[in-house]
Amino acid sequence: MVVPAKIRQIEASVRRELDSLVVQMYAGGITYDDAVREFKKAYILEVLSHHKGNQCKAATELGMHRNTLSRTISELKINPAQVRMDLKRPPRSERSAPVRIVASRP
Repeated sequence: MVVPAKIRQIEASVRRELDSLVVQMYAGGITYDDAVREFKKAYILEVLSHHKGNQCKAATELGMHRNTLSRTISELKINPAQVRMDLKRPPRSERSAPVRIVASRP
């Protein structure tokens, strides 16, 4: 369980990192629109991955209607099928061989 003091530490750390990132982006000439677009895309991809590509569950967590999420995904040129493909197990031929445990008998 995360205690409130730990949560405050995490929030403060995230704010410092965000402030640093904003300064770097501004210094690098990244426009506000591009910054917001990239943030939205990364955040939505993270939530979609957490919910294994399920847009209904992701939309609920994001506090928006599924149709709004679908439209945003389209506007950001996110491929929902790719999100699901990235989560699938690799083909059996690409997985390592299972380790078999052989019990010895006395």
